[in-house]
Amino acid sequence: MSAPDEDTFAEEGGEMEELGEAGSDEDEGVDMEEEGADGGEDRKVYVPGIEPLRPGEELEMDRSAYRMYHECQTGAPCLSFDVLRDGDGESREQFPLSMLLCAGTQADTALSNRLLVIRMHNLHGTEKDKEGEESSDEESDDEDDDDEDKKPKMELAMMAHYGGINRVRVTRRGEQSLAAVWSEKGQVEIFDLQPQLEAVHSSAAMATFIKQKKEATALFSFSGHMAEGFAVDWSPTVPGRLVSGDCKKNIHVWEPREGGTSWQIDQRPFSSHNKSIEDLQWSPTEATVFASCSVDQSIRIWDIRSPPNSMLSANEAHSSDINVISWNRSEPFILSGGDDGLLKVWDLRQFKTGRPVANFKQHSAPITSVEWSPVDSSVFAASGADDVVSQWDLSVESCDVGARVEGVKDLPPQLLFLHQGQSEIKEIHWHPQMPGVMVSTALSGFNVFRTISV
Repeated sequence: MSAPDEDTFAEEGGEMEELGEAGSDEDEGVDMEEEGADGGEDRKVYVPGIEPLRPGEELEMDRSAYRMYHECQTGAPCLSFDVLRDGDGESREQFPLSMLLCAGTQADTALSNRLLVIRMHNLHGTEKDKEGEESSDEESDDEDDDDEDKKPKMELAMMAHYGGINRVRVTRRGEQSLAAVWSEKGQVEIFDLQPQLEAVHSSAAMATFIKQKKEATALFSFSGHMAEGFAVDWSPTVPGRLVSGDCKKNIHVWEPREGGTSWQIDQRPFSSHNKSIEDLQWSPTEATVFASCSVDQSIRIWDIRSPPNSMLSANEAHSSDINVISWNRSEPFILSGGDDGLLKVWDLRQFKTGRPVANFKQHSAPITSVEWSPVDSSVFAASGADDVVSQWDLSVESCDVGARVEGVKDLPPQLLFLHQGQSEIKEIHWHPQMPGVMVSTALSGFNVFRTISV
């Protein structure tokens, strides 16, 4: 996939693909089984990792398994992104939907990279095939017009950024929308996204923005890490407070200064890990506490009032590198995913035992991203290098599951859904203002979807 030129997105409007080519996507396969029975076709449930496709077999997406599905591309792949909160309200479920994302590219050359703000809007839900079958030929013209009205739209505001972007995280501080960017340059930079946000909401502002062809100029940057890194997280309780970790095992905490344009960073790092820091997560309730995971196979809990060592640790939490963690917003649980393909749930009340309270092996390759649902404390999602996004619900028990179709009987009852169709999935996020809506980014582009399971 080639990187975009300066003028690739000279027009402020763009269109996304709806229900494009995608893999088989099932919750528990019931819908697909029923369709095969009714239509007389030889269709069956496909479960990734259990049985390989035979020659001549193709995966076909089951539209009825989705309430919404869209896909788009942005030129060079964005291997990290974050969701920007907007002012359109909470708990939005009425179609059409809209959303704002901030993403960073990993292009073929350092000069070709971009920091993006993306506005997707006019996002309609999927329509069941059966409803389409009932319509007559005479109504087809009206349906074509209706389809045109329902085409999803996308605006992109791009700023040139020297160096590939390893990870992006966004926050609000007062009136500012800020992005923290870890890049391959070995710097962590803070950017004010206001010009880009104005551009994606106004064609006049977009025209001015494109004409200026701005490079991304950091509000603030920190070069104190001795190597590049991936781990960074904004505090959800103290506006502007940040933590960043690098591949040389060091973690730095950033404290915002008055004025909103600079940060105080303690030069003495937090340093109990002995290998690369892979992910960081602030506690959602305790302002001074954060968690980390590392290539050294441990998860650690820290208090910034007691540097430089961690308070608690689970050593050998996974059998190989721990890539990602997520801290539950309302329960004392941390979710972790590693190179071993395992998903583990840790109860902080039992953290010292070094034993997780739940352990799932569904993915057949390293876990690349995990995140608890922002609205349901028992639900989480994960993505893996096996090109699968999985959705789970810890509240489901074996006795809750009724008769299950052949092929899925051996799956964990907590597994809700397996989403496919992307290659090399790198990061997933739930949308905090739209229950059940997920966004995933991969080498092949973005998917925006909501399944029937969540």
